[in-house]
Amino acid sequence: MLPKSALIWQLCVVYFLAMFAIVARAESPYRFFTWNVTYGDIYPLGVRQQGILINGQFPGPDIYSVTNDNLIINVHNSLPEPFLISWNGVQQRRNSYEDGVYGTTCPIPPGKNFTYILQVKDQIGSYFYFPSVGFQKAAGGFGGIRILSRPLIPVPFPEPAGDFTVLIGDWYKANHNKLKSVLDRGHRLPSPDGILINGHGSNGASFTVEQGKTYRFRISNVGLQHSLNFRIQGHKMKLVEVEGTHTIQTTYSSLDVHVGQSYSVLVTMDQPPQDFYIAVSTRFTNKVLTSTGTLHYSNSAHPVSGPVPGGPTTQIDWSLNQARSIRTNLTASGPRPNPQGSYHYGLINISRTIKLESSAGQVNGKQRYAVNM
Repeated sequence: MLPKSALIWQLCVVYFLAMFAIVARAESPYRFFTWNVTYGDIYPLGVRQQGILINGQFPGPDIYSVTNDNLIINVHNSLPEPFLISWNGVQQRRNSYEDGVYGTTCPIPPGKNFTYILQVKDQIGSYFYFPSVGFQKAAGGFGGIRILSRPLIPVPFPEPAGDFTVLIGDWYKANHNKLKSVLDRGHRLPSPDGILINGHGSNGASFTVEQGKTYRFRISNVGLQHSLNFRIQGHKMKLVEVEGTHTIQTTYSSLDVHVGQSYSVLVTMDQPPQDFYIAVSTRFTNKVLTSTGTLHYSNSAHPVSGPVPGGPTTQIDWSLNQARSIRTNLTASGPRPNPQGSYHYGLINISRTIKLESSAGQVNGKQRYAVNM
């Protein structure tokens, strides 16, 4: 029989080995990325353009993460001009100088690199990143960001069969430097040449699904100036999350997504086995531009057919009423176990009201846009 001290020692060894195994199996809270930013030829609207690529990709790679992950992103700028990334919607705690806004973050000089260190602390949801200087957003360099809930935190809907990033935005055939010079000469931007869905013009983007299953679509408007309406032929969309907040699950036939916004919807594949249009069109414009993608059932027997589903065009009230219909789900957990609405809004004393108003005008002969100026 082993002495008591030896037995305790063996138990300690077994315990620490077991803990080590658990830690080894656990996923690391650090996610490392190495990005190389270059120019390259792209053909989103059928003509050759100079686009901004990240690791040779247009749009750039998606970022997959889990609440509280640390994102270590080493960005090498191989462009002949400074480059800066803004992390749209990602909170900056104790490192706001890395928010990607010129003035708080220095652009990366040509031929140099910078390592962004971001922690998605207490966050969930759908976001995106984009270049924020030199009007480079008009050339690409954007991509999606997904922050998934931790495994032990309940999500107010069943696990979907798949998860798609859908980046939509207005697009120009002109080089981003030419568009910048238009603004610098004191003019407003012309109408865009088209609408992109995941970097493709009409009929370029496709999403493959299985009949009878439910999928999550994370829709972000990464464009420059136009609000866009998103819809899927023959299918309803259940809104479940808006930029990190679970919502009351309301069903829509189409959604207005304004510039910079990200919506997350669930779509059930409850139609006959064929292909269906995904349609995106401009809102509040005299000339309505529309682009299409394809929702492809894996057992599809027919290609897309019929007219492209129409949506609202210039109706402002329609869009306002839709925005008013979106409500926070106060009984659902956010990134923490406690519900998002464990407090009551009506009990919060209003001590200050801030009104935000956009404007457009010329500054030193250059066209500029501002808020509260």
